[in-house]
Amino acid sequence: MTDQQLDAVERGFATRAIHVGQAPDPVTGDVIPPIHLSTTYAQDGVGRLRAGYDYSRSGNPTRDRLQEALASLEGATHAFSFASGLAAEDALLRSVLHPGERIVLGGDAYGGTFRLIDRVLRPWGVEPTPVDLTDADAAAAHIRDIRPRVVWAETPSNPLLGIVDIARIADVAHEVGALLVVDNTFATPYAQQPLAWGADVVLHSTTKYLGGHSDVVGGAVITSDDAIAEQVGFMQNAAGAVSSPFDAWLTHRGLKTLALRVRQHSASAQTIAEHLVGHPAIARVHYPGLASHPGHAIAARQQRVFGGMLSVELAGGEAAAQAFVGRTALFTLAESLGGVESLIELPAAMTHASVQGTALQVPAALVRISVGLEEVDDLIADLDQVLDWIDA
Repeated sequence: MTDQQLDAVERGFATRAIHVGQAPDPVTGDVIPPIHLSTTYAQDGVGRLRAGYDYSRSGNPTRDRLQEALASLEGATHAFSFASGLAAEDALLRSVLHPGERIVLGGDAYGGTFRLIDRVLRPWGVEPTPVDLTDADAAAAHIRDIRPRVVWAETPSNPLLGIVDIARIADVAHEVGALLVVDNTFATPYAQQPLAWGADVVLHSTTKYLGGHSDVVGGAVITSDDAIAEQVGFMQNAAGAVSSPFDAWLTHRGLKTLALRVRQHSASAQTIAEHLVGHPAIARVHYPGLASHPGHAIAARQQRVFGGMLSVELAGGEAAAQAFVGRTALFTLAESLGGVESLIELPAAMTHASVQGTALQVPAALVRISVGLEEVDDLIADLDQVLDWIDA
């Protein structure tokens, strides 16, 4: 089946994840298309490009296939693949922002995003303002007052798993002429499609769930806005932070099992979150699948599943959190998330160290958990043995 046939009819998510951008090679019949490693392409005359390719920074068949698949999975018309999630963020923000403009950043945001905006774009003249976007009414008032060019939301957020009502924030952003960008890394396009709820742009660290195996770094900008796509496409080529052919191939391979993996990540995370609620060593569990979570109803409406990420606050404070992350056997102490293996980390000292001392500072006793694909009973037993030791 060709990509054109796939586009002609509505196909399910998993079907598109496996087939879009993966038509068998027309010359050899390879079911898995080859990786195109060439940096340059023969031309059939000056300005006569064969299949539109001249130089691999500007266009590469392997990257193009990944971009086609990413756009399909987010229900979009354009996608751009970058060398990392932060490279994607940088290209997007420098495409749509100008000196003197403002950006509203969710009050609970990834530390690297804040660092990029605060340390790189602020000296360029872009002013970031943290706002709690999980409180839609208060956020609307702030956005109307600030009148930013960009509203940047994470939902679920990193690391407190806050939930943003995408449709409501999109409405108020558009009211003041702002673009709504949603970082969909935690949810993935399987769980949530922000463009369908009114967002203008979706961003991913494809390093995480989309690649899914902790072996490739990448990022993506996805949109159905032709003007934004033209700007980002220009920046992708002009600044050159593109994904390599091999990285694009690995990421595309990861997409094929995304639906299956995210369903299991979510099921296990739900079981673990419910198990941890009420443990004497745990002061609070942050997981949108819990009915007690303040964003549960919104997440249930705009997400297909609740995701594989959760965080907990230790009753014993920072010392207990340090002990917790250092004594697990199956949960590896490491940054990143979304791989098949379970990871655990202390955001205040690791992924979010760059926001310490700012309005985005995270609790010192907070532990972030990326639930992998191991047997959930084994994961629970591993957590229990540490928590019981802490509580003893």
